[in-house]
Amino acid sequence: MNALVADLNRRFSRRVQINFSLALVLIFAAVTRFINLGRPHELVFDEVYYVDGARDFLKSGVEIDGNSPEFIVHPPVGKWAIALGIKIFGDNPFGWRFTAALVGILSVLLVYLISRQLFNSYFLSIAAATLISLDGLHLVMSRTALLDIFLSFFLLLSFYFLITNRFWLIAFSMGLALGTKWSAIYVLAALGIYLLISRREFIKTALQCGVIPLAVYTASWSGWFLSDKGWSRDYSSNPLISWIHYHREILNFHTGLTTEHSYEASAWNWLVLGRPTSFFYATPKGCGSSSCSQEVLALGTPILWWLGLIALFATLGYFIHRRERSAGLILMFWLSSYLPWLGFPERTMFFFYAIAFQPFMILGIIYIAQKALENDKSRLERRRYFVGLIALTALCFAYFYPLFVGGVTTYADWYARMWFPNWI
Repeated sequence: MNALVADLNRRFSRRVQINFSLALVLIFAAVTRFINLGRPHELVFDEVYYVDGARDFLKSGVEIDGNSPEFIVHPPVGKWAIALGIKIFGDNPFGWRFTAALVGILSVLLVYLISRQLFNSYFLSIAAATLISLDGLHLVMSRTALLDIFLSFFLLLSFYFLITNRFWLIAFSMGLALGTKWSAIYVLAALGIYLLISRREFIKTALQCGVIPLAVYTASWSGWFLSDKGWSRDYSSNPLISWIHYHREILNFHTGLTTEHSYEASAWNWLVLGRPTSFFYATPKGCGSSSCSQEVLALGTPILWWLGLIALFATLGYFIHRRERSAGLILMFWLSSYLPWLGFPERTMFFFYAIAFQPFMILGIIYIAQKALENDKSRLERRRYFVGLIALTALCFAYFYPLFVGGVTTYADWYARMWFPNWI
């Protein structure tokens, strides 16, 4: 009896420690995402398009320019999410960015839950949540009213439903991902092929990866269908034909987008942080120096992303050698979110698009850590090394933190963080 009580006490104590650790990570994620969320106080980068779209949705249910229909090139879901924050907190910087920050925190929790399912280790699950909370790109995208953090979240949610065998829910989450950005179509295609091969159930797969996601996507355009103000709404007396025409024009826009931009970055250099995206830069006063800088730079925490590059090839190697399902699923979502961009070298694109696969990069790092900890004889020592890497990542994150949140620094301090000329 005493032994049983002691065992129960140990289990209870461990559970309390785990819950406390997870709570600390989530509190850290919340604090870094919500503190000074209204800084900068003006619209930054493409917020000018998406916040304007959210305002239009709240006012008219469809995007307009004055009293005229406005041609837009992204589906409505992400802008409706931004509109929710504006509806609750008002048309101000905090309201614009609230939903993105909330979704960023939920992504940290999802990474923890996914890691528990994949690796059956509280230590690795806490490590995964910690690493995603320490990534600069994830922090910046969680503090900015752009669409990509919502795309990343819905893809991550779909992954969670996949590994927990909730296939009908995948259909809805992938429909929302597609309703945020069209680039989700590549993940949906990969997912459909995988489910068809692994289950050999054509009708269910067609419904879960075709019919239902398309229905959810179409429903996200309900404001356009219900209004007579939408762009191309009067192209035909048949709204569906007008909607299809609209989509042809959107496709033409995306395939023909080759406008030069000072912060464009080809997909091949995303994993090495070749050209991060500057969302905002100013030279304010009040930093204790004659020359001050303030920037919001969409830059991944360097040590973390360079570890991620190593993890990509290592995970590929393990998958080829062992054919483990966890490695295959991580790679499927990672590569289907990344490799298609390599097929459009002339298209204008930016590093922050990489947020779509960033959570799977984190899971790849954790997968390799699990492999490194398989050896019982050296597990404790290797675990210490891994904790050391997390600590080093935290220090790197802290060093670049002012650039992630628009902090005001001296120009010298800002310039010291420009490790490569292409970061300027």
